[in-house]
Amino acid sequence: MKHITFYLDFISPYAYLAFEELPQALMGLSYSVTYKPLLFAALLKHHGQLGPAEIAAKRDWTYRHVQWLAHSKGRTLDLPAAHPFNPLGLLRLAIATNAQGRPNRYVCETVFKHVWVGGQDAADATRLVTLTQQLAPSRNPGDDAVKAQLKAHTDEAIAKGVFGVPAFEVDGKVFWGHDSLPMLRAYLDGNDWFDSPAWTGVASLPVGVSRQ
Repeated sequence: MKHITFYLDFISPYAYLAFEELPQALMGLSYSVTYKPLLFAALLKHHGQLGPAEIAAKRDWTYRHVQWLAHSKGRTLDLPAAHPFNPLGLLRLAIATNAQGRPNRYVCETVFKHVWVGGQDAADATRLVTLTQQLAPSRNPGDDAVKAQLKAHTDEAIAKGVFGVPAFEVDGKVFWGHDSLPMLRAYLDGNDWFDSPAWTGVASLPVGVSRQ
């Protein structure tokens, strides 16, 4: 049985869509999943990237695209009252529900829907208190140990080559994005393409030109 590490940040609508679609996308396969919340903004900073919401035209497209994807699948996705927002409170809450900082699917689903269903303010302090009461974490989300686990998840993801969310790591291979779910399924199903140069040889492709 293959094991998937699912790196996510609740700020990402694509992570929400991928989370919702994962069971159906991998139906019939034998696998297990560990969910690891991380800070997407730290990935962007490490790799020197702007987030999709930091480029005006891309921001507009992203919101149109994710609403279309949800609509096309018959799923609910409501844009929150403001986006992007500071997700730290939600990330730390999810991590605080488990001693190893690995929230279960129920916790992740509850937090994702807090953000992406209903169109409310995802970072509202009163709503966070209510969500905390609902999830009843075993630890204080403000504890240094919880903060350290969030950083550890983020650092681990960076070390594995993760540059965005959602990302799925299996056997050292990283699959990025909501649209990589069919590719992930093919790998779990034993497709030998993943042993070919199409996967293994891309890092050796020379760079023809780079921007300064």
